[in-house]
Amino acid sequence: MDFSVPERAAALADTARTFVREVCIPLEHDVMTLGFKKSLPGLAGLRDQARTRGLWAPQLPTSLGGQGLSMLEVGLLGEALGETPLGHWATNFQAPDAGNMELLHLFGSPEQQEAYLVPLSRGAIRSCFAMTEPDRPGSNPVWLETRAERESDGRWRINGHKWFTTGADGAAFAIVMAATSDDGKPHERATMFIVPMDTAGVEFVRNLPVMGEADGDWASHAELRFNDVVVPDSARLGDVGRGFSLAQERLGPGRIHHCMRWLGICRRAYDLMVKRAVERPLQPFRALGHQQVIQHWIAESTIQIEAARLMVLKAAWTIDAQGQRAARDDVAMIKVLVARTLQTVLDRAVQVHGAAGLLDDHLPLAWFYRHERAARIYDGPDEVHLTSIARRILSAKGLPG
Repeated sequence: MDFSVPERAAALADTARTFVREVCIPLEHDVMTLGFKKSLPGLAGLRDQARTRGLWAPQLPTSLGGQGLSMLEVGLLGEALGETPLGHWATNFQAPDAGNMELLHLFGSPEQQEAYLVPLSRGAIRSCFAMTEPDRPGSNPVWLETRAERESDGRWRINGHKWFTTGADGAAFAIVMAATSDDGKPHERATMFIVPMDTAGVEFVRNLPVMGEADGDWASHAELRFNDVVVPDSARLGDVGRGFSLAQERLGPGRIHHCMRWLGICRRAYDLMVKRAVERPLQPFRALGHQQVIQHWIAESTIQIEAARLMVLKAAWTIDAQGQRAARDDVAMIKVLVARTLQTVLDRAVQVHGAAGLLDDHLPLAWFYRHERAARIYDGPDEVHLTSIARRILSAKGLPG
């Protein structure tokens, strides 16, 4: 097995690390202390610099102004960019826009692509993805309360309540998942619709205070209501009843993107932890790193990050070589493993920094901790992925479903 990194990917990752270190990290303090929305004026030139360095939209084909990278190459670049909260946003590689671009590229009509994908790929607008609902379990995504009813003139009337709609504050449009039928197979009852946020009946309720922080713009999660929202049939994304299958197409690459970004966060937290262990004195001539428990945390984190990274790269390689279906167990496994590794490494890094690890003044650890605890919940909670993996293993051995 060849573990060498493709030359183009290695060069881009080096460029990204330099960009993160020289451009992004110096701007983090304002984001940590003021919030993302209030920091936007100071971030004005960040995206131009990403374009200049050839880092713009690595997940998109060159025809849309992207880099045309393979999944493996995208993953390696995402890892480097993930070391700062600003890396993915600066390069137009941020969720949920990256996934929405994927949907529009694969399934959008020419008119939808021109109206939404082109400006989204240029970074001229942002979008959001409205699926999660407060009154339905996210662990059962085929059971939706939001409904879209077809009118006699062919238009659709949408009613429903969504929350944790990332980046809805300031977004130009939402891709809304709504039930369009009560009949047939559970996975064939939902449809996706493109809904401009200024459509009559779209109610922006609030930005949710996640672990006490609501923030705004892209770095926020909103609660929305759709009150008799009427859209034309041309707003439908894909065929009626194919919403869930389209979402699965979005989630495969999206989980690779998330996992590599999380590994970048792990690397940043790990480096800060090691630095603290070396520099923090406990008493004269004895540093924190002399403590055996700290040594064990560093060793265990090294092992866990390396193991998780290799599994993610294998999953990305499998998608490139054999397609998403062949990689579904790999993707489910890394979603669980990397999210847990992220939480563990971040917690150790905070603990090693003591009280300083709880503050936003100088370090990104507390910010990462608040924003990334949800990693074990969104895109499928750990428990759902574990059940899915186990069922396929047992089914292959003859256990009836």
